[in-house]
Amino acid sequence: MTLLASVVSCSRARLFVCFLRLGSQQASPLQLHTGASLTAKSHYEVLVLGGGSGGISMATRMKRKVGAENVAIVEPSETHFYQPIWTLVGAGAKPLSSSGRPTAKVIPSGVEWIKAGAVDLNPEKNCIHTDDDKKISYKYLIIALGIQLEYEKIKGLPEGFAHPKIGSNYSVTMVEKTWKALQDFKEGNAIFTFPNTPVKCAGALQKIMYFSEAHFRKTGKRPKTNIIFNTSLGAIFGVKKYAGALQKIIQERALTVNYKHSAAQTVPKCVWDRGLYQPADIKDRCHRSCQSGILDRTISLIMKNQRPVKKYDDYTSCPLVTGYNRVILTELNYNTEPLETFPFDQSKERLSMYLMKADMMPFLYWNWMLRGYWGGPAFLQKLFHLGKS
Repeated sequence: MTLLASVVSCSRARLFVCFLRLGSQQASPLQLHTGASLTAKSHYEVLVLGGGSGGISMATRMKRKVGAENVAIVEPSETHFYQPIWTLVGAGAKPLSSSGRPTAKVIPSGVEWIKAGAVDLNPEKNCIHTDDDKKISYKYLIIALGIQLEYEKIKGLPEGFAHPKIGSNYSVTMVEKTWKALQDFKEGNAIFTFPNTPVKCAGALQKIMYFSEAHFRKTGKRPKTNIIFNTSLGAIFGVKKYAGALQKIIQERALTVNYKHSAAQTVPKCVWDRGLYQPADIKDRCHRSCQSGILDRTISLIMKNQRPVKKYDDYTSCPLVTGYNRVILTELNYNTEPLETFPFDQSKERLSMYLMKADMMPFLYWNWMLRGYWGGPAFLQKLFHLGKS
């Protein structure tokens, strides 16, 4: 048995993809799934663990290759969320309802939905075990499970969430609480933190700070508010071009930033926090769309007993929301070098980029990425830059 592993990391996350080499069949047209099948099998040509953005998009692509009846997704959740929009939900710019759809409606039609969690993998025997004691075998396995938030790593934080002024934009159960706390805030310290552990979207921790500052100005609370950003890092952003633009915003808006400052404990009586203490990573859904296209082509070659030749270029993106109508669109690789799409200065705040973040990206996600049609902006980069890399 030949093992091929490809890492696809999560956006507000790390997405680990691994598949085991064996055969192939023909594809079928795409439709959306409307419910879980009642005829579950115990063997599939392609088995996908995880029904998030990576899992759904890869299942859709695999359906075209081997047929819907030969693909299954293992996913326990009833609802699928577009989590990047939660930054806007926490600021009152979008309703929470816009972020979720029933899982049954995003799983490709004909693809089996195994409504369970995976608890054990046995690659030597090409099988997995689920939490309802079922054994499922496969020819190819794609693991797209994402990451798990561990709020308990910060002493007092799980208990602190019971406090009305401590919230998180990383949780569907607490993101609306962020907006409520923002509305109820009268005066004092508004503290935002960036931890010394990995999180799904490093930019999210700044975005809610800029949103909050804009809200305080709009409601007349800004003169009585101290806005503090405590970050474990030594710079506001890893790319000098974007860091310079953000530093200018920080100075103009009189924000206090404490570098190399890490939180170890939460004391609800003394702090008012938002998007706080999440276990940061520059990787997001933008890079997952690119990776799914590369992985699709890689699997195709392996199914034909050919050697894969495509390599992921480490592209990732973070639309840094700096207010209710402005975004700095950062695009970079894992070496923190700019890897931009548009032929203008993307380090500047723009209304057009905000509209892309708030409206165009969700549309692309639900209608193109999950359906396997969006493989990232590489073709646009070539178009706008006249083929130059």
